Amino acid sequence: LNISSVSTLCTGEESWVDSRTVYIGHKEPPPGTEAYIPQRFPDNRIVSSKYTFWNFIPKNLFEQFRRIANFYFLIIFLVQLIIDTPTSPTTSGLPLFFVITVTAIKQGYEDWIRHKADNAINQCPVHVIQHGKVVRKQSQKLRVGDIVQVKENETFPCDLILLSTSREDGTCFVTTASLDGESSHKTYYAVQDTKAFNTAEEVDTLHATIECEQPQPDLYKFVGRINIYLDRDEPIARPLGSENLLLRGATLKNTEYIHAVAIYTGMETKMALNYQSKSQKRSAVEKSMNAYLIVYLCILISKALINTVLKYAWQANPNRDEPWYNQKTETERQRHLIRAFTDFLAFMVLFNYIIPVSMYVTVEMQKFLGSYFILWDDDMFDEELGEGPLVNTSDLNEELGQVEYVFTDKTGTLTENNMELRECCVDGHVYVPHAVCNGQILPGAAGMDMIDSSPGVDGKEREELFFRALCLCHTVQVKEEETVDGIKRGIHQGKSTSFYISSSPDEVALVEGMNRLGFTYLRLKDSHMEILNREDEMERFELLEVLNFDSVRRRMSVIVRSSSGEYYLFCKGADSSIFPRVVSGKVEQVRARVEHNAVEGLRTLCVAYKKLTHEEYEETCRLLNSAKLALHERDKKLAEAYDVIEKDFILLGATAVEDRLQDKAADTIESLHKAGMKVWVLTGDKMETAAATCYASRLFHRNTQILELTTKRTEEQSLHDVLFDLSRTVLRQHGSMTRDTFSGLSGDCQDYGLIIDGATLSAVLKPTQEGTSNGGNYKEIFLEICRNCSAVLCCRMAPLQKAQVLQHFKSTSLIGFCLTTIRIMGKEGRQAARNSDYAITKFKHLKKMLLVHGHYYYIRIAELVQYFFYKNVCFIFPQFLYQFFCGFSQQPLYDTAYLTLYNISFTSLPILLYSLMEQHINIDILKRDPTLYRDIAKNSLLRWPTFIYWTFLGIFDAVVFFFGAFFLFDNTTFTSNGQMFGNWTFGTLVFTILVFTVTLKLALDTHYWTWINHFVIWGSLLFYVIFSLLWGGIIWPFLNYQRMYYVFMQMLSSGPAWLSIILLIIVSLLPDVVKKVLCRALWPTTTERIQVRQHNCESRPLLEQLQEDKL
Repeated sequence: LNISSVSTLCTGEESWVDSRTVYIGHKEPPPGTEAYIPQRFPDNRIVSSKYTFWNFIPKNLFEQFRRIANFYFLIIFLVQLIIDTPTSPTTSGLPLFFVITVTAIKQGYEDWIRHKADNAINQCPVHVIQHGKVVRKQSQKLRVGDIVQVKENETFPCDLILLSTSREDGTCFVTTASLDGESSHKTYYAVQDTKAFNTAEEVDTLHATIECEQPQPDLYKFVGRINIYLDRDEPIARPLGSENLLLRGATLKNTEYIHAVAIYTGMETKMALNYQSKSQKRSAVEKSMNAYLIVYLCILISKALINTVLKYAWQANPNRDEPWYNQKTETERQRHLIRAFTDFLAFMVLFNYIIPVSMYVTVEMQKFLGSYFILWDDDMFDEELGEGPLVNTSDLNEELGQVEYVFTDKTGTLTENNMELRECCVDGHVYVPHAVCNGQILPGAAGMDMIDSSPGVDGKEREELFFRALCLCHTVQVKEEETVDGIKRGIHQGKSTSFYISSSPDEVALVEGMNRLGFTYLRLKDSHMEILNREDEMERFELLEVLNFDSVRRRMSVIVRSSSGEYYLFCKGADSSIFPRVVSGKVEQVRARVEHNAVEGLRTLCVAYKKLTHEEYEETCRLLNSAKLALHERDKKLAEAYDVIEKDFILLGATAVEDRLQDKAADTIESLHKAGMKVWVLTGDKMETAAATCYASRLFHRNTQILELTTKRTEEQSLHDVLFDLSRTVLRQHGSMTRDTFSGLSGDCQDYGLIIDGATLSAVLKPTQEGTSNGGNYKEIFLEICRNCSAVLCCRMAPLQKAQVLQHFKSTSLIGFCLTTIRIMGKEGRQAARNSDYAITKFKHLKKMLLVHGHYYYIRIAELVQYFFYKNVCFIFPQFLYQFFCGFSQQPLYDTAYLTLYNISFTSLPILLYSLMEQHINIDILKRDPTLYRDIAKNSLLRWPTFIYWTFLGIFDAVVFFFGAFFLFDNTTFTSNGQMFGNWTFGTLVFTILVFTVTLKLALDTHYWTWINHFVIWGSLLFYVIFSLLWGGIIWPFLNYQRMYYVFMQMLSSGPAWLSIILLIIVSLLPDVVKKVLCRALWPTTTERIQVRQHNCESRPLLEQLQEDKL
């Protein structure tokens, strides 16, 4: 479930207050009926891009300079331009220009792709009816009120109200996979009074207006009314609901053509409104980076402040102030504050490289390029669907390695959503059809099994009435052709090659099951449902009303009239919504069977009916019509009408449908548990069914102590008492510590699992009311219980409740960082691709995505961030030390070229490649041992102790570089000819040791070596040497100074210089090596033990080969 859609769902709950009037075909209403008020609506242009050709530069620059580091470097660059600073403006301007340019190119390219996609959609041809003829025009030129003709397999260009279809019954079939991920066929209905307008000429004669709500992002909610003007004075008013609304992005299926009127266009369509509401998420690593940046900014200011104070302390002595030939005037002597401030800014400029501006662009490139490793993963490609994983945002790659809580749906996510009718129970008699699975009939499966005693004469009638109820109470449609979407399908042998399609696979399974038990649903024709009974006699029932299923009522009903004129109301739904409305029938026998099947993990439905008199039917119609025509609070009025109609039932029986677990779902959940993650399953199924599935999927184990927080228990005890009992239970062993302390499951801890239903969860999370004594603590107590449970099952959950659960927990401390959404591309239960961060084809692929890809992403980017700060401390701290030896004169230690290219060229590629390719542990080991995931949990590699260690390591190395070279320069026999080296040689020596040390430090941290690693690491060092030789070996005419001429060659001509470089590199790297050896020997982590074992396994074959060679 996607948290970014929560606000969408909640928005749809608001009371509808505003409306729009749409004039179909842009025709004015007849005089005297209503005022003609033309309204301005946007065109049908879709804009998903952020920039235009004209605003790209200013808008992109504005967005980039909102980043602290970029804005800081801009200020430094401006300071260098304004005042006299020790370094050239190029040293700050060029890296900043490089970072801004690379980021702008990346964002510009991504936006160009969006522009291309927008243009392809906006220029797509659509067919519009004008003056009785079908005219082609571009999609972007559509206007509200245009009548559109859409043909089979075409996508709807905007949000439309269905007027007529090529089918006689006025229905059409639609797939909404690009909107909500549902690949099943949904049925939509034309307005009853317009469904006869089949040709362009007829549709053009239609005179009507539509009143409807203003655009809302809720995909499943729509309220409107159509007023049709005929020859009479008063218009005919008909209600419009979501069953009449065709959404932009959906596709017409198995219907030759339709005519519909545009009501929402362009950026006002529901699809566009949903995509606009996507919020920016920030990862834990990004938050750590920003925190570290603030620390280094404080260090920078401290350094500049210390140097400024020490400079004026040094110059307090008149002999050290200025030489005699540069004496200050009296006016200059009095401007202490201004000079002190400019000196402070000059020191800020000198030390500003401690802030790694290029880190941001490196991180962006790492995330962007790293996301392709998921796309290229063949193990996660699904041959059946022909699809691989999708990455919709690369900003959260490392968050896949920081998952603590997994919230998952059950149907279509843990299960295959491939329904099979297992049995029917009619008055205690059980019927088992064999091998019925979505139209696929296995050989030798004819007939049926009868269990228990055979029913009597009355029982026979009830049995047939039960089968008829299931053949009539549904929204299944029949596709008569042999193939559908290129797939051959059939329902029964020899008689037909039809195919059942429905938005619910449960309904298809039930109708197919009835076919195996002798009752075949044939078709819906002219508002009559035709079924074939066991004697192969056709029975016709007129379909009068459909009371559609909704997740609150948890049931659906139909009202039909038999050929003999009797009125029946058939209802099927969850046992909790049927049993309280039953007045007769064998309730206890059916209830016992339902509970037995639920424990087996089967999805159960109960079936009931009642006969209606003609007067009762008329009253029912009146109730329904008044509710349907309401524009304000229509859903509420419909619910009240349904509540009145659906009661006093006679119970017929129950069904049990099996939804098998997905392949390796149990192994995946067990691996997630071992990795320390807590798994929440959110489902609409009843508790026993969901619990059985959870045991089968290893969410709960046999030794798991189950804690129940359900309506049944809160009826026996108060909610307050139940919560405090559970709280005492889970905290008895741990005291005040939570399971978070134990990083997930532990052999020393009792394993707890919580089961809660939707009604109780609503009560727990209900906002505190004034005057209540204990209500305020319910939420906190519940969260405390959840923290100590390794698994939570939320059953009887409505879709809106699932979204609200995530919304509640996102705003609490239960989830510490951001929420990453992963969509399953199955048959049901998935969100639209653009509304999730990642998409995978099967639940089992979640294991590799988190335990392998997530693990790698996190350790790579954690090293990248720490390494960037480390190498910049090594770079700039010698500059700080150098000021103590040059009278705090702001003299730079390094040449301008070295200052500029250090982060851009000399040290950038090795860390970028490391962050893309490092594999500290073999992929197979990561999959085999999920406990390794705990070593990186809770942002462990970017904690403050680790950050401080890297910082002090950088300071130590900087001290070694500087003072090692300093003491070497004390030796007058540095060169063979006795020539003295100058300050640029000293700086170049320090810089050479620096570049080699930080690069070799990364080489020591690399576990996974390929030819690319060798090429980049040793190539970077070689590039530095070649650049230095060229930079110092040629007199460059565009430079106004030649201070580096021959400096590098002269330094390398000295034997002691070579010795000092090698010696100081070794001394610098030694403490880190010693620390690693000691930690691995004395306090090894699980990861380090595995690395040693892996190294031994790899080296053993090599030793055996050497021994064979010796023999």
